[in-house]
Parts: sequence; structure tokens; C-alpha cells
Amino acid sequence: MFKAIVLEQGEGGHTIARLSDVEEAALPQADVRVAVRWSSLNYKDALAITGRSPIVRKWPMVPGIDFAGVVEHSEHPDWKAGDNVVLTGFGVGESHWGGLSQRAAVKGDWLVGLPAGLQAQQAMAVGTAGFTAMLCLMALERHGLKPGDGEVLVTGASGGVGSVAVALLAKLGYRVVASTGRLAETDYLKSLGAESVIDRATLSESGRPLAKERWAGVVDSVGSHTLANACAATRENGAVAACGLAQGMDFPATVAPFILRGVTLYGINSVTVARQPREQAWARIARDMPLDHLAAMTQTVRLDEVIGVAPRFLDGQVRGRIVVDIPAG
Repeated sequence: MFKAIVLEQGEGGHTIARLSDVEEAALPQADVRVAVRWSSLNYKDALAITGRSPIVRKWPMVPGIDFAGVVEHSEHPDWKAGDNVVLTGFGVGESHWGGLSQRAAVKGDWLVGLPAGLQAQQAMAVGTAGFTAMLCLMALERHGLKPGDGEVLVTGASGGVGSVAVALLAKLGYRVVASTGRLAETDYLKSLGAESVIDRATLSESGRPLAKERWAGVVDSVGSHTLANACAATRENGAVAACGLAQGMDFPATVAPFILRGVTLYGINSVTVARQPREQAWARIARDMPLDHLAAMTQTVRLDEVIGVAPRFLDGQVRGRIVVDIPAG
């Protein structure tokens, strides 16, 4: 038996979330079994646990879109018992049982080794959110963005993706402008390296097709009008990396920034990234993530506290990253 958060679909389609004892035989069929040591609470996890959005594709479901742990048994050629591994994405926690559990059974192709220089807890402090932030940074770098090019906007800056993006960009010498709806977090964002902080209200309403050129690059986790306004104010031949939809899935924009200024919009998919770029991103995280800032943006909760924290997460009452301590068992 092992402990796991289990989601079931109740009458009327509402979600029932419980911390349950689960039989080992109930684990999905897969070629690697992992003893999970750390997980985290992400936006998708909170949506799944509260039932506020149809994240779950199969019932019952163990949520948790990422985890770090130790291989217990492997039939995959790349992994053996005792290996320290990390998983993010691949539908785990949505269509395949995830990491808010003491045990996980997954495909070996989905795993990467815990990168040198990071502890498992730190890897989950980064988690899917930080992995996504690094993919955004790498896309902007491939485009040609350099630290001396001008201001880089990070939207949703108080959240998980945004906090890591601010810290990473600042560490590498970029001039970071953080956009947030919680101006009380200004000191926090400046402690991560933001040069200045702006109210998200300046970006979240309907705007002009083209605005005054300002941003050399953008990391956006918000979508909707915020993304449209960010594109409208991006400088000639600049780039925007879009990875989220906290404000909405719509994109109420025109083609003007793209055909009149040559702005490039990169869509960042962090779910099904191939092994090589996944390993490259984790290696960059281990090298470039300022670990003191990582600790400052992280809160730790127990597995039995996660269900209670999820609504607060969605209501904007939590900043940065939430790491989940999974008890041994």
C-alpha cells in the first residue's frame, strides 16, 4: 500500500479529491516504477484537484504533473534501481497517474536524470513551471536576444513560471520588467532581480494594434489581452515566448506587430519535449538558476496539505512555487 491523492468523479461530474491508501497493483502498467520523494503543486494540478477545469482525462486519477524520486524497478534500458530521476509533462497527472503519490509507474522515455548540481527538492522547486520558463528563455536566445538588447517583460511574474523567469533572466544580465496583479509583491520580485515592476492592469485590457516599441523580448504566461498588448509593444524584430493562459485562451490581437515590425511569437510546449532538448534545458537550469533565489520563491507543504492549498493557489493567494514533501513509504 502507498499514500496518494486520488481524484474521482462524483455525481453531477464534480471532482472528489481524497488522500487515500492505494494498492501497489493499482499502479498503471509501465516499464519504470519510482519511489517519489518530492513533487509540486502546479496550476494544472490545482485545477484538477478543485475540478475548476476539465484537466483530468481518465478516472480515477492521481494528480501531479511532475515529480522527483528514485527508481525502484526498471525494465527500460536507460534506467536502473537507485537512479535519481525527474519527470515533467507527458500527460502525467492528466491521463496517466502522476506525482502526488508515494509511488509512480511511468514510461522510461519520459524521465531524465536528476542533473548534477541540483537536489531532488530543488528540482521540484523548479518543476514544470521553471522548466517551462527555461524553454522560453532558450527560445528567446535562439532568436538572438542578448542581455544588452533592452528590457525583457515577464508577465504573471509572481507565479511559478514568472518567478523563475525573472530570476533566470536577471542572473544572466537581462533588464527585467515584471508585470503582476499583486503590487504588494514588488519587493519580492525586485529581490529576484526585476529592475522594475508594473501593474498587470496596464496590459490586461483591450489595447491598440501597435503600441510604442518597448520590449526586446517577452516571457508571457498569461495569454489573452496581456499577450496581445505585449506583442503590440515589442520592438522591431523582437520575440515573444508564450507559454500560458492564466487570463484566457483567446488572443485578441491583429497581425500588425508581425507584419509591420517583424515580431516573432514562439509557442512554448513543455509537455512533450524530446529527450535531448529536455536534458539541455535541465542542464541549463542546474547551471543558471540562482539557488538562493529559488529558496526564496519556494514554499513547502506536506502531501496531506495539498488538497487544502489548491483553492488558495487558484485564487492568487500563493506566490512562487509550492514544493510537496512526499513521505517515505
